[in-house]
Amino acid sequence: MVRKVVLAYSGGLDTSTIIPWLRETYGCEVIAFCADIGQGEEELRGVEERAYAGGASKVILRDLREEFLRDYVLPTVQAGAVYEGKYLLGTAMARPLIAKHQVQIALEEGADAVAHGATGKGNDQVRFELAYQALAPHLRVIAPWREWSITSRREAYEYARAHGVPIEWSTSRYSRDRNLWHVSHEGGPLEDPDWEPEEDVFLWTTDPTRAPETPETITLAFEQGVPVALNGQPMGLVPLMEALNALGAKHGIGRVDLVENRLVGMKSRGVYETPGGTILVEALRALETLCLDRETMHFKQALALRYAELVYYGWWFSPLREAMDAFVKVVMRNVTGEVRLKLYKGNVWVVGRRSPYSLYREDIVSFDTVGAYDHKDAAGFIRLFGLPLKVHGLVRRGLRGEPRAPEERD
Repeated sequence: MVRKVVLAYSGGLDTSTIIPWLRETYGCEVIAFCADIGQGEEELRGVEERAYAGGASKVILRDLREEFLRDYVLPTVQAGAVYEGKYLLGTAMARPLIAKHQVQIALEEGADAVAHGATGKGNDQVRFELAYQALAPHLRVIAPWREWSITSRREAYEYARAHGVPIEWSTSRYSRDRNLWHVSHEGGPLEDPDWEPEEDVFLWTTDPTRAPETPETITLAFEQGVPVALNGQPMGLVPLMEALNALGAKHGIGRVDLVENRLVGMKSRGVYETPGGTILVEALRALETLCLDRETMHFKQALALRYAELVYYGWWFSPLREAMDAFVKVVMRNVTGEVRLKLYKGNVWVVGRRSPYSLYREDIVSFDTVGAYDHKDAAGFIRLFGLPLKVHGLVRRGLRGEPRAPEERD
């Protein structure tokens, strides 16, 4: 029996429909929890009114923008995690944060269940429910899209209106998710992977062909892998991200069109806008090339692939991700300095970088000076480094025994 449920509430059609459905189906009290992670005033406007109209007993709105950037976005960016080479994980990072606060509220309010509005075909159902399992496995999980008889958003709209929810029918052809890091677009004509996105798809970024004709150069400063200043002006994470988003959007930066492999086994096509995030990722990578030694950098690159999978798959609250974070935190200790970037028509170019912890030594690398490097040392290094190849070559030439040629072997 369900007496009280906390719903992850966005204020959109799906979750606004879920409130009266939960009350009608389970006869329970519904608390609507809405997380502000930078989706904007337009999306948050009227959230409480719609929730109460649908029958919610309480509406809780929390500003989680700072926590989102500090505890979810930054660790992911510092790890270098990018899913399938392109997706900067904007939705995937947000879901565990929402679920964490949803569980906290459920425990505080004495609820015995949590609910979400994710569909049965998507990744978000997994991300929400794995977080619930990790943080409060005793709570019952209700996923209406896997239970109710509603089969389309038109039916959901009619159900909501019939139950007094003041929600308007969206004329958008796309399903979208927006936060301070990105905007994602799916559905509608985008379901044809050969269809070229029209400009009405994009909400944030300027068409790169119509972006300013003059490049703009900016400087980003980091302390231990954390961005702290833009163009010499110290800024907190939220205003800095907002400023980078404005700059990136102005220059048409951060558009990605990707056919990705969903966790549930199907492929889907997503179009993403991550203007400020794209700039931030490029800047941090550039600084790492100065501050990290080769072996650490190469190991971190291998770790980044696994980290991205964990985030995408919903394993945020896992011991493995926590262990990876410990490694990345140590790696970031010397990633301090400034990076200059040029923004122009959808592109980000790194044009300069400097750090007090730079491992780049001009007196060693320069062709014009001898410095601490003796060219003669290279001969012995090459002989030892290539010794296995030399032995293999000797064997192949038959100088030790009469081995068959490689192409003659089974």
